[in-house]
Amino acid sequence: MKALDELTFDNRFARLGDAFSTHVLPEPLDAPRLVVASKAAMALLDLDPAVAETSVFAELFGGHKLWAEAEPRAMVYSGHQFGGYTPQLGDGRGLLLGEVYNEAGEHWDLHLKGAGMTPYSRMGDGRAVLRSSIREFLASEALHALGIPSSRALCVIGSSTPVWREKQERGAMVLRLAHSHIRFGHFEYFYYTKKPEQQAELAEHVLNLHYPECREQPEPYLAMFREIVERNAEMIAKWQAYGFCHGVMNTDNMSILGITFDFGPFAFLDDFDAHFICNHSDHEGRYSFSNQVPIGQWNLSALAQALTPFISVDALKEALGLYLPLYQAHYLDLMRRRLGLTTAEEDDQTLVEGLLKLMQNSGVDYTLFLRRLGDESAELAVKRLRDDFVDLAGFDAWAERYKARVARDGDYTQGQRRERMHAVNPLYILRNYLAQNAIAAAESGDYSEVRRLHEVLCKPFEEQAGMEQYAQRPPDWGKHLEISCSS
Repeated sequence: MKALDELTFDNRFARLGDAFSTHVLPEPLDAPRLVVASKAAMALLDLDPAVAETSVFAELFGGHKLWAEAEPRAMVYSGHQFGGYTPQLGDGRGLLLGEVYNEAGEHWDLHLKGAGMTPYSRMGDGRAVLRSSIREFLASEALHALGIPSSRALCVIGSSTPVWREKQERGAMVLRLAHSHIRFGHFEYFYYTKKPEQQAELAEHVLNLHYPECREQPEPYLAMFREIVERNAEMIAKWQAYGFCHGVMNTDNMSILGITFDFGPFAFLDDFDAHFICNHSDHEGRYSFSNQVPIGQWNLSALAQALTPFISVDALKEALGLYLPLYQAHYLDLMRRRLGLTTAEEDDQTLVEGLLKLMQNSGVDYTLFLRRLGDESAELAVKRLRDDFVDLAGFDAWAERYKARVARDGDYTQGQRRERMHAVNPLYILRNYLAQNAIAAAESGDYSEVRRLHEVLCKPFEEQAGMEQYAQRPPDWGKHLEISCSS
């Protein structure tokens, strides 16, 4: 394991030059202090977990110190926000400190969010507040633990720096990790500003560093786009299968790697609601839960437009045509596994849709229903869960179909069924009210709840002794929390 001064930097994006980013130094936070750190994320950098408790750790990730090899840069990009194109966005409060490579040869971006003003702050103060930093940290690590592709979070550093939002809050920084922070909006920026040389340089950078296997194909750029389509189809299938709502699927929030990125007003479903809107600023419901699938395709179409200098329109359309079939295949495979099924039948889609419709109309907790469905045999489970539903006749009809389907699936013991289903159906998810409880404690100076919740969420499928309170349905107040984009 390494000490902080033993990290090895290789700042590949910074070497692209000033057309792609601007050199900016972080603005230090006052009295920086560690709120929470992820040992799993630290391991990606081969860091000794003990260094998180040192003063230099808080100083480095609170903007007071820099490695000599670091090259902090604010990236420039554009994007479609709620459907409308914004010609220039960029890192308004974030800095790419540099790229570190570990002993396995992996490169990881060190991206500091809340690092102060940049040329792209757009009249903002460049700061992030404690609540949003905690939410991003918890979400990043929770999604990873669920098997959903995501950026990672190394730590949150709190401070005494005052920051004004709807009220005065305290500034914080979150250090996030990813193999790249390049977005769809990077390609859009150089396409719409008519800078073909820079756009070609960016495309080469992404192809060489992140999709090198596509070099072996007859049309490398087309192969890369197809891979991006497939990755996004699989990621969004996992969002839908696990009830995750991103909330702000602007093209500048879409990673070129197909990972969940830029957490704002996200939420996991409590009661199943296909029309759930987690962002109270989304008045039209553009980014509602059910709209995430078509919006994923819309965003890929926007990226495709930006790639027309490299790929023919017909080839791009053909690649885009893969998105929905790939999504549907991934989603149905996940839902079969969540229902405890190991084989495929033609009517499985209607079995899933029938259950979700019943859950929608009865306000059934999405996560807990699927977890409890695997606690015992199908016959006993549906009998015990029946009272959660309003339409009892409808549920009884579904239950008969489900029991017959399970019987046809194969001959296995209840112990095998339980083990298989519990391996894919989490007991613990990041519910908004749990995050809010942890944030409220942290804002009063008590970080123990943030750290405890983080530890629970790192093992979402494993029943943890003494942690029953994290596996409960939310109280009524916890189902109606309003979350905005405000950081």
